[in-house]
Amino acid sequence: MSSSSKPGIHVAWKTVTYRSVALGVLFIGVVLFVGMNFAFPQFTQKGVKSVSNLGSRLLELVVGAGGTAKGGAGSSQQAHITALDGSVRVKKAGSNSWVTADYNVPVEKGDVVQTGSEGMAKIVFNDGTNYTVKQDSLIVIEENSANDQQQTNVAVAVSTGTVDLSTATYVQGSKSKVTVAGATASLAPDSAAMVRNDPKADQHEILLKKGSGEITRNGEVIHLADWEKVAFQSQSPRMAKLKEIGPPTPISPANMMPIFSAGETKPVEFSWTQMANAVGYRLRISRNPYFSSTIVDRKVNTADVIVSGLNEGAYYWVVQSYDANDKESMESQKNRFTIIPKGKNTAAINLEVDPFTQHGHVIELTGKTEAGARVMVNGREVPVVSVDGSFHYFMPPLPQGESVITITAQNAKGGVNTLQKKIVIQ
Repeated sequence: MSSSSKPGIHVAWKTVTYRSVALGVLFIGVVLFVGMNFAFPQFTQKGVKSVSNLGSRLLELVVGAGGTAKGGAGSSQQAHITALDGSVRVKKAGSNSWVTADYNVPVEKGDVVQTGSEGMAKIVFNDGTNYTVKQDSLIVIEENSANDQQQTNVAVAVSTGTVDLSTATYVQGSKSKVTVAGATASLAPDSAAMVRNDPKADQHEILLKKGSGEITRNGEVIHLADWEKVAFQSQSPRMAKLKEIGPPTPISPANMMPIFSAGETKPVEFSWTQMANAVGYRLRISRNPYFSSTIVDRKVNTADVIVSGLNEGAYYWVVQSYDANDKESMESQKNRFTIIPKGKNTAAINLEVDPFTQHGHVIELTGKTEAGARVMVNGREVPVVSVDGSFHYFMPPLPQGESVITITAQNAKGGVNTLQKKIVIQ
């Protein structure tokens, strides 16, 4: 007798795959849905919409949670070089090699910026703080970040040389610091300072030009107001607080002002604000912003003077006051003006501006004009215009809200073209 015919209980089964089960459940669900749709169409549509809304809310919660976690910590930002002159190079964080600085090289945390004997670089951070790194200087970007409350943290170390810096009206809780030889200056919004570090001579100083600042070193804290400074040597136990004589404010020619001339030379009137306790003023005019050579170095006892014999081209000028003991004030800001021969042909010249690129409050401009023409953006001259007329420029940070950007191109014959565009900073 075969085993299959023996009496007893026999169990038989058939293999069912997960795929078969899933297909069966799906088929039953479709049948039920179709039946419900025919029987209760309104109820079915509301149910689908509810399920869809539930899924959307779940997705938003997941994405929102991820975004919050990511934005809670400070995020690193880039600064931009907005003006260059002479030899300037950058060493990126983690790199041992130097690259030549240009407007396309971003400046980030850990980067080192170095200027040569006739080099200059202006660096603008996203919070509006800007640093003008003068010749023979080296700085290190120690911090450049922002958190989800838009509070920024900018810190720069001046290893050697001289730096001018100013802060903007940044968000409360933001920080802007500069360090030199173990001293740290914390600057308030809308402040300006000059930092000088000379390790060879062991001379270190921080001068506050406007606003307010707090200097800390070895547990000592000194508060500075306008035209006050601290100076110290490395082994000095304390810092010395000194009061400087404030300089006059240049009035005319205004910075970046074009002056049209009908002849070969043009007499130019220079004027500045009068200063209390000043018995005279020293005016200097140079062809370069470093004043390594001057074409005018004159002392006058009035707050204005006319200078003749200036040919066409670009000039820079500064003024200082001095007292009865011949002690001179700090230099004023350097104003640049250009003497341009005025021709009969004042027809509009070519000017094309590409769509703006926005980096926070900083606007990046690119465009093209006539070869050899000058370009001004909101009264500031674009430092470099290529031989083919193309230009690339980062504007200083704009305030929140609507702003009008005016771009003007001007050639040597007096031809001008102006474009205006509006932009809204959120």
